[in-house]
Order: sequence, then structure tokens, then C-alpha cells
Amino acid sequence: MRKWLGRLAVIAAGAAIVGLAGFWFVTLPAVVTSSALPPHTPNLANGQTMFNIGGCASCHAAPNSDPDKVDRTRLGGGLALRSPFGIFYVPNISPDPKDGIGKWSEANFVTALWKGTSPRGNHLFPAFPYGSYQHMELDDLRDLFAYIKTLPPVEGRVRRHDLSFPFNLRRLVGGWKLLFLHGGPFAENPSKSPQWNRGAYLVNGPGHCAECHSPRNVLGGIIESERFAGGPTPDGEGWVPNITPAGLQHWSKEDIAWSEKEIASFLEDGINPAGDFAGGAMVEVIRNTSSLSAADRAAIAAYIVTLPPRQGPKPPPKK
Repeated sequence: MRKWLGRLAVIAAGAAIVGLAGFWFVTLPAVVTSSALPPHTPNLANGQTMFNIGGCASCHAAPNSDPDKVDRTRLGGGLALRSPFGIFYVPNISPDPKDGIGKWSEANFVTALWKGTSPRGNHLFPAFPYGSYQHMELDDLRDLFAYIKTLPPVEGRVRRHDLSFPFNLRRLVGGWKLLFLHGGPFAENPSKSPQWNRGAYLVNGPGHCAECHSPRNVLGGIIESERFAGGPTPDGEGWVPNITPAGLQHWSKEDIAWSEKEIASFLEDGINPAGDFAGGAMVEVIRNTSSLSAADRAAIAAYIVTLPPRQGPKPPPKK
């Protein structure tokens, strides 16, 4: 019996070692090398468009007690993002060489947005929405990087995240990626119009709309069957609405349905069909989308109205 138990223990230990080694191997952070990047001439105007639709300033601009006085070009970070896993502090992504990303290479930047890997080779926490940014086109990423480099450097390193165990272990993020990080650069649907494809790209890629407008499971992954169907905010103190047709027809208190034209208008001025102004985090989103071209806002609207109707989590009663 003792020999049998001893052999069983050895087998179990060996299996555990093999399992850990396998996990370590499959969760190695992925990188994009400089040699994989073809020659490219940056388009700063396009980089600014990606900056706006990507909401970079909304999270990375240094916070101010008066939101209307925030300098959207000073990307010193510091915003606290509360979640069920702890508090994430948005980093400094200004061109500062010491505290920001001034020493990052173009490949470092592409790797961060496509693969969720830092220049040091560590997994980035998915509070940074690379689950959506992975769908961005390479030239758009490179233009965005070039644009950010034209902004003023901001000194000051942001404090470390305040996360509970085991969510503070970056290696476990590799397992999260295996479960939820799938896909690659956006592929156009040839059966759809150029406008629809542009809207689909902006919404699912740089705009990362699903990151807020979708419910998540206990591991923080988007519930795909309810994508865009709304849900509680990460801090649990608010509610993000359903933006599929099933939700848009009941968004306002008067249950006024949204037309494609009204969605595009809302993205410009923040006024919904009932005459109410956008509130909460959507205020910052409108700051971003109002800077887009009318054609891009129309493209987003053209895509949104074609989303499959989905019933997400039940929101709290209207007040």
C-alpha cells in the first residue's frame, strides 16, 4: 500500500509539474517584432482620428476637478478605474521618456495594442481594452503612435494598481487571453457597404464600444451572446445601456425608438431623441465622437442599427 501511495504521489507531482510547465509555455506573452513592420509614412491626421475614436484622452488625460478644464493633450494618466478585481490606475502614455512611452518603439506600441504585452514582456491587464484594439489595422496603430509622439511630454509616474490576490498576478492574464483574446485585424464583410464596414471597424476596433456596453462573466470576459446588450458599470454604481435595437427602442424614459440619423446626431451633440443630454461616462465618449467627421459618425450609426437585437441583463427600474 505504501509503495502504491508513493508511486501515486510521484505521478501526481509529475503531472502537476508538466501541467505548470504547459501553462507557463502557452501563456508566454506574445510580441510583434520591429522586423515584422513594413515601411510606413505616418498620417498624423488619421492618427488624430484614431486618438479621438479610441478615447485615449478620456482615460489617459491627467484628471482635473473640473472636467471642462482637462487638457486632452496631456496624457499623464492617473485616473482610477474601479472594478470587481480592484482598482486600476491608468498609466502615463505621454511622450515623456522616463515616465511615459517616450522610449517605446513602434513595435512596442503595436505589441501593446494587438497583444496586450508591455515592452518588458509582461502581460498587460485587460482593463486596457486590447481585446478590441487587436482588431485595429496596422497602419492605424502606427499613425496613432506617431500622433501621440507629437503631444507634450508629461512627467510623473502613476501609482501601482491596487488589486486583490490572485488578480494581481500578471501571468494569470495569459490564461485570460487564451479564453477571451481571439481574432485579429478587422476583416471587411464583402456583402456589406463600405459605410457599414467602416462603422463596424470603428465600433469593434478603436471605438471599443462593446467593452462598456456588454455584460461580463465572473472572469471579466465579455459574454458574447449578450454583446452590446448593456450591463452594470465595472464599479457597480451605474448601468450601461443596451445599444442593440432591442435596447435602443426603450433607452429613453418615453420609450422613443432611435433612427440611424438620430444615432449619428447623438454622437455629435449628446442629445437623445427625447431631448435629454448624455450623462455619466457617455459625456466623455461624446467629446470624442463629436471630433470625428460626419461621415464616420454616420458609418457608426449605420452599423449600430444593424446589430442583432439582444436582451441583456435587466437594468434597474427607471426613475
